[in-house]
Amino acid sequence: MIRIDRDTAVALIEPLTELVARAGSAILAIDRRTMTASGKADGSPVTEADLAADRVIAEGLARLVPELATLSEERSHLAQLPAASSFVLVDPLDGTKEFLAGRDEFTVNLALVTDGVPLLGIVGAPALGLIWRGLVGRGAERLNISSGAPSSPMSIHTRKMPIAGKPWIAAVSRSHGDSRTEAWIDSRPGAVRQVAGSAIKFCRVAEGEVDIYPRLAPTCEWDVAAGHAVVTAAGGRVTDASGAPLRFGARRDDFIVPEFIAWGDPEAQNSLAPLAGRGSG
Repeated sequence: MIRIDRDTAVALIEPLTELVARAGSAILAIDRRTMTASGKADGSPVTEADLAADRVIAEGLARLVPELATLSEERSHLAQLPAASSFVLVDPLDGTKEFLAGRDEFTVNLALVTDGVPLLGIVGAPALGLIWRGLVGRGAERLNISSGAPSSPMSIHTRKMPIAGKPWIAAVSRSHGDSRTEAWIDSRPGAVRQVAGSAIKFCRVAEGEVDIYPRLAPTCEWDVAAGHAVVTAAGGRVTDASGAPLRFGARRDDFIVPEFIAWGDPEAQNSLAPLAGRGSG
């Protein structure tokens, strides 16, 4: 089995970042007004843009890391689980509903997972001209995209949770709200909600604009892995509602992440996590 460690991943950061930028350019080249869209078996939408970005990424990964298995949302039926020691996890267009609605909060997500843990994550928001990336143990950055190419990296870091009694900011989904997450936030007074789409919510945590991003409803591994790596590399932590770490590529039956909380300040778990079971049924 192929295993990519942190030192080896360093050499992949730039070419994979460029690949995410190219996939973003492929999405922007699609005319949303005239493109075709269809529904998957689970009812979620897929468009020409999803497929165009997936082709760019598949071809690029075949050149860059042909020895690594890839799990892509658009080719999940080809995946074999449990995954090998290291594999690439891709969502070619996260936030398809935002994309179809004409909003700019959609992303290209790419993660390198080793031993079940996201090691390297890249999240591109092509319509916003931004890319966030992080290598666990080496830090996280935000880059601008100029003429389709990434440039101007700036280090980012999560922030400390506000002291007791002060407002704190929770990122919440624009298109996928759920009652359990809302109850979890409501049970912790002082929260200010910041609504956003796609994996951008992870990136807001990573760059210190948001304190926490809870999602206590099921989502998929390709929605979470890249943001997981970026938040962790920026100084945060991503767990389940009980504070346990998440594992990727290990499930034999599906690719579901039942729940997660992205903590900008890992120490915040000491005050918030013990309440995780209250009002969350």
